[in-house]
Amino acid sequence: MSENVSPEAAEQLVQDVSNWYAEQIMKEQRALGPAPERLKTLKEELAMCAADLQALQDAGPEDVAEIAARYAARSQELGGQ
Repeated sequence: MSENVSPEAAEQLVQDVSNWYAEQIMKEQRALGPAPERLKTLKEELAMCAADLQALQDAGPEDVAEIAARYAARSQELGGQ
């Protein structure tokens, strides 16, 4: 990912991943036998997304690029699941 990534683009990447986790949480909660550990992990990941969205508010260009790269990679990982 380019170091010249905009905060808005990074925010969209984080939001996309956040949406995936929120969707998985809803699916898990609706399952006949929700897995408590999976639900806990999904909620922790969603909380990390929220923290990174908050961090983007004051992030400099290097931090924005790092967050964007991390979430671009995570989005690709999740797309394969």
